[in-house]
Amino acid sequence: MGERGTQVVVTTDRFEDDLAALLDDYGFRVEQIFPADAPTTAVVSRDEATLRLEAGVPSRPTDLLLTVDTPRGPVRLPGGTRVSFTTPDSGIDMPECHPTLTIRHHEDSGPAGRAGMRYHDLIPDRWGGRYIGSIITIPDGGPVPDYVHYHRVRFQMIAVKAGWVKVVYEGQGEPFVMHPGDVVTQPPGIRHRVLEASPGLEVIEVGCPAEHETIADWEHPLPDELLPAEHQWDGQRFVRHVHADARWEPGRISGWEACDTGVATGTNGYAGVRLVRPSGTGDIPDELLAFDTQFALIVVLDGSLRFAIEGRPPVLLTAGSSVAVPSGLPHRFLDPSDDCLLLVVTIPADPS
Repeated sequence: MGERGTQVVVTTDRFEDDLAALLDDYGFRVEQIFPADAPTTAVVSRDEATLRLEAGVPSRPTDLLLTVDTPRGPVRLPGGTRVSFTTPDSGIDMPECHPTLTIRHHEDSGPAGRAGMRYHDLIPDRWGGRYIGSIITIPDGGPVPDYVHYHRVRFQMIAVKAGWVKVVYEGQGEPFVMHPGDVVTQPPGIRHRVLEASPGLEVIEVGCPAEHETIADWEHPLPDELLPAEHQWDGQRFVRHVHADARWEPGRISGWEACDTGVATGTNGYAGVRLVRPSGTGDIPDELLAFDTQFALIVVLDGSLRFAIEGRPPVLLTAGSSVAVPSGLPHRFLDPSDDCLLLVVTIPADPS
């Protein structure tokens, strides 16, 4: 990962194609290029992110996360290097990522946390402190002793698994109720408050970094003035997906269908959130899958299926079970029940 102002070296066996893509498609400009008669090295920049592109065989494609002023979704250069863009992190520490395959089952509600909420940890090792995932429950329901607050994060989202919850967000007008399958993002710094919940409420929360500050704001009343839909907090828009209005499209493999929640667009590609279910239109193939993202978390919202990787027996996943999947790990989803519904969170957004 390149920090702001750092020159990152990328070696490629498709120098001319990669250079053309960076200049023509992705907003970079040439700072240096040599030799003049047959260039093999080019230094290019966008905002304060700088790449040094070098021709070389064998090439060394890599994954880059560049900090820029105006981000866009992740891209893949012709030579294989993947480039993701993000906005300045305002001093938020992002620990180095240490992926591990993590399978969890929702067997308990975990310890009590802020405002009487109970947390079940989906990623106990936090992948080195970079990511956190939790099932948060409010066993008794009723009014929630919460207060207007915000988080110093790079990304955070909430999805309802069971029950309902009444919330209010900065710039979104009157409070609204979220139901199972509904999803919202909590952009960095957005003020919000949990008002009321049904007994047995369960929500999924995913964010990064794993350890982040929650800051009370006693001076900002909610609800407040309605802001334009395109308003951004630190480069991200507020996204609200209502599951009852979901639009389902064929999935990447036959027998499945998916719903895009709009999170990829709202976060400028920083993260993606999809809901996935069996389509009921045919047999589901025994096909190997692999994520091409730094982070992927699958949570079973309803129903069941089996998760399998090579060399291990399949594991039954039921409602509340989750799998954190490292990039490139081949795996299969087998025998989903008819009511199976999966929440899939990827960072960055999955471009496929």
